[in-house]
Amino acid sequence: MAEYKPTALQTSKRYLTATDVAELLGVSRSTAYRIIKRLNSELEKAGKLTVAGKVSAKYFYENTYL
Repeated sequence: MAEYKPTALQTSKRYLTATDVAELLGVSRSTAYRIIKRLNSELEKAGKLTVAGKVSAKYFYENTYL
């Protein structure tokens, strides 16, 4: 797997909101919330702490290949 290297835009936020995810993926906010919920559930299964309605920017970019 290639090493994760964020761009300057990606490093500006530690967490992404549903609005951020919706804009990046071109989906509705309700779909963005479903994506965030799925990503956060994966993080919780790995024993990580999550914030409801937000997702780690690093984890998001690693899992969406943006």
